Amino acid sequence: MRLPRFSSVFVLSLLIAQTCILVFLVSRQMSLSPAGSREHVHVLVLSSWRSGSSFVGQLFSQHPDVFYLMEPAWHVWDALSQGSAPTLHMAVRDLIRSVFLCDMDVFDAYLPWHRNISDLFQWAVSRALCSPPVCNAFGRGKISNEEVCKTLCATRPFSLARKSCNSYSHIVLKEVRFFNLQVLYPLLSDPALNLRIVHLVRDPRAVLRSREQAAKALARDNGIVLGTNGTWVEVDPRLRVVSEVCRSHVRIAEAALHKPPPFLQDRYRLVRYEDLARDPLTEIRELYAFTGLRLTPQLQTWIHNITHGSGPGARREAFKTSSRDALNVSQAWRHTLPFAKIQRVQELCAGALKLLGYRPVHSRLEQRDLSLDLLLPRGPSFKWASSTDGQSGS
Repeated sequence: MRLPRFSSVFVLSLLIAQTCILVFLVSRQMSLSPAGSREHVHVLVLSSWRSGSSFVGQLFSQHPDVFYLMEPAWHVWDALSQGSAPTLHMAVRDLIRSVFLCDMDVFDAYLPWHRNISDLFQWAVSRALCSPPVCNAFGRGKISNEEVCKTLCATRPFSLARKSCNSYSHIVLKEVRFFNLQVLYPLLSDPALNLRIVHLVRDPRAVLRSREQAAKALARDNGIVLGTNGTWVEVDPRLRVVSEVCRSHVRIAEAALHKPPPFLQDRYRLVRYEDLARDPLTEIRELYAFTGLRLTPQLQTWIHNITHGSGPGARREAFKTSSRDALNVSQAWRHTLPFAKIQRVQELCAGALKLLGYRPVHSRLEQRDLSLDLLLPRGPSFKWASSTDGQSGS
């Protein structure tokens, strides 16, 4: 059988058409990434409740190169509150991956069909959602204000979140709903992601004091941590949640610092809130360097102001990033917690205290003696991974 013959003109036209289609597809793909061919940098701030993570989130959110969301997986736990933290890990991870790729359709399962930007949890703390192309309340280089943003931007279409996300070089998400590092290994080895993990920890005694200020707001999440099948837990006299949080920090830090997998090399950084409180600008410069960001003069001024306020902050500000004395905040538990509770936390969290570099106190006198430094130096066993220190990840 003789095959039909095609003229050279037809073949050339077909090749040109195929080339045009290919160019169109490549151009379309490039348009979905920031600044054309630039690669996104993805940063996960991995922490637990009441550990200074809202403050660290704002350090990223206010940066002009960052698209930031605070705890997008809140929507997973809100919709599936009868689950437990381990059973929800995969759903949380899948949502995080989609948001890193600016695929906001992942929220279809958790948000109303007709939705505004304000349907996202804590949306107004994201400067990117208060700036063009979502809203004109603040320019990209300006420091945003949550209350102003709520007034001016609440009714903006949710669809603009994808457009905004795609227009930034860095996508930063803060999460408190991962309790081991292994669940994140698929994201760390995913070629579509360029992931960095900032693991933020805080003295468990300070965490307890802060949790007591926000007990009602944490009741549902406590139930999920404890696997109560949807029963909220506001009162936790046995400190079971604090104990589980301590164990999770130990699991994560040990997985990252003790014979980590090769794909974790230069992708994990452990940060203590107390180090940030003592020397904010030095620590933040290093944190920005790890994630490929630069500290601007305007951010430097804002950071100084936000960490040199007066007092530890009021109870009503438990979930807000306001101007406070950061060092005072980090030490407030030493004035307010009963020594019996401190002893109990130290028993439950002994492994975390030792691994993360916090000194126990053995009396009320030591508790109140602020000249006694309870933050231990970063020793050889307290290895800090960064993108610039040249340490091996294996």
